[in-house]
Amino acid sequence: MTKLMKRSVWSLAVLSLAALFFSPAFAHGQSAGLVSSILNRMERNRQSLRSLRAAISMERYNSQIRDADRYTGTVLYLPGSGRNARVRVDWRSPQNEILVVNDGKYTLFRPRLNMAYVGNANSSRSKVSNVLGFGLNVSRREIESRFQTPEYLGEETLWGGVRATHLKLVPKGRASFKHAEIWVDESGMPVQVKVVEKNDDATTVRLTNLQRNVSISPDEFRLQLGSDVKKVQS
Repeated sequence: MTKLMKRSVWSLAVLSLAALFFSPAFAHGQSAGLVSSILNRMERNRQSLRSLRAAISMERYNSQIRDADRYTGTVLYLPGSGRNARVRVDWRSPQNEILVVNDGKYTLFRPRLNMAYVGNANSSRSKVSNVLGFGLNVSRREIESRFQTPEYLGEETLWGGVRATHLKLVPKGRASFKHAEIWVDESGMPVQVKVVEKNDDATTVRLTNLQRNVSISPDEFRLQLGSDVKKVQS
């Protein structure tokens, strides 16, 4: 076989392989397999997670004015059955506030006003806990039943140098939001969650300095408020 013929055969083989690997069917199969492995990692993380202490940041974007409010603090988390996870967030910036979610209820204490808002955990005032629960307390079965096949958006490096896989989840039916995005680290921990509302407002929650399965007392989720604190049902 002449050099020219060998080169032609080799080129044909390379083109055939390229056509296979970059065909829509192959790409879809690769993506589906990758998404399945990520969901498996998330499920193993969820099942093994007994507690969590971390630094937290939140950005609440207002699409109408194209501006965002940003918050930082610390979070304690104890998983529970269904939506009954316990959450405590101590905001430090832009001001001191304490949000506690326990037994399906929330309390938001604002020391500077000596006032506490109390209500159902699904309230917008406890949105951070809902976003957290979305990432940490939702099983693979729930994801597959409530959402379309997750869309793989690639590998990214978040600030702090954390490598994460980016997934997009679109609800199958009626939902209170347009879609959600999750960034999952190598251990299967959702380290960032973004929920986009139907009006394009968005809430993004990021966890850093994670301490998994540390000792956290249930008493941390019971706020002892003085008799002089004004309580407002909302």
